[in-house]
Amino acid sequence: MMILKQPSSFPSPLFLFLFLITSSVSSSLSPTAAPTSSPLPPSSSSTLDPKQLRALQSLNIPTSRDPCSPSSLHNVTLCDSSAPFRHLLSLRLANCSDDVALSFTALKSLSTLQSFQFLNCPISPIRFPSDLATSLRFFTCIRSLRKLTGVWLSRLRNLTDLTVSHVSITASGPYVILGNMKSLRSLTISHANLTGFVPKHLNRNLTHVDFSGNKLRGKIPTSITLLENLETLDLSLNWLKGEIPTSIGDLISLQNLSLASNSLSGSIPESFSAIPGLVHIDLGSNQLNGTIPRFISEMRSLKFLNLENNEFHGVIPFNESFIKGLEVFKIQGNNNLCYNHSILSSKLKLGIAPCDKHGLPISPPTAKDDGDDSMADDSGSDYDGNDENDVSHKEANHHHGPNKVVLGVAIGLSSLVFLIVFSILLSKCCR
Repeated sequence: MMILKQPSSFPSPLFLFLFLITSSVSSSLSPTAAPTSSPLPPSSSSTLDPKQLRALQSLNIPTSRDPCSPSSLHNVTLCDSSAPFRHLLSLRLANCSDDVALSFTALKSLSTLQSFQFLNCPISPIRFPSDLATSLRFFTCIRSLRKLTGVWLSRLRNLTDLTVSHVSITASGPYVILGNMKSLRSLTISHANLTGFVPKHLNRNLTHVDFSGNKLRGKIPTSITLLENLETLDLSLNWLKGEIPTSIGDLISLQNLSLASNSLSGSIPESFSAIPGLVHIDLGSNQLNGTIPRFISEMRSLKFLNLENNEFHGVIPFNESFIKGLEVFKIQGNNNLCYNHSILSSKLKLGIAPCDKHGLPISPPTAKDDGDDSMADDSGSDYDGNDENDVSHKEANHHHGPNKVVLGVAIGLSSLVFLIVFSILLSKCCR
């Protein structure tokens, strides 16, 4: 979502932004959350409710113009069309300065809000009035509201979209926060120092789940594979262990999967092949083992594949066209993994060794063996290095033969010279 710059006519250094939820967002709200009337045409003279105007002023939000005016804040319509006064539907506070403080009275006047966003506002949180907590459908908190608690967030029970990132949350686990949120569609609690386990029971209508960068432990619950509408699952950078659920293929809507930087073990489940629209697979930096399944090369939508720093072994089953079709491909850091040099060129720089005739990685060639390697590649053999050994052996024999001939000639010539000298000396003695 774009952050609008404060107009130059507002002298306050605080960049505070107000915006109306667009028609596409409004249409996604539940019937109880939707405004009772359509947005007011630009020509209307209706203004913001005076109580809400005073609330904005108490938050040091510039109000030199009518916040509901279509000409205000880069022509963004901000309010509903209630009469005689309009009401705010959405409020964003960004890059807050030290003079911003939330007050219970001001928040109580803003109970019509359906979306409340805090961006880079490290101010102290305050308990939301019950009317405001009930009316909110969208809540975003990024690097804001110091010292959040799970109980504080749990009161926002009617949310459809929750985003909390780079904020420390004190809670015994995610379920404390999510237990009463029955309408969630999008969930992000990332880099929040959150402990506990991945919840076994999540809303089945969720399309986005991001718990990355926390301290969640235990296994990935198999119940998470019941979220058939899930498009994004990010559990990276946690303390998860155990195997990837074999039923993960039941996530038929999944497009982005990241389980990187955990302690997961076992092999890649065959059920991955049942997910037709996977674009992003990140399994890097785990303890996964076994061979890499061939079906991955048949995933037509795949663009990002990270399998680095695991314990995979054997020959990678990918050809060059598949690898070049990926935008990101990471395979290094698997010491027992190798590639078939008759299928994949060393120019791809995969970060793993070529295979020998047994499908095991061989040491990278030294500089003086480069010529032999090229001969082995040209021979058409997949892994066998016997050809180059045979060549070296024949060359050695070839050089060994001429050495014996030279030695024989030298001995013969020496003997002949000795006989001549001996004969001369003998003839002189006989005279």
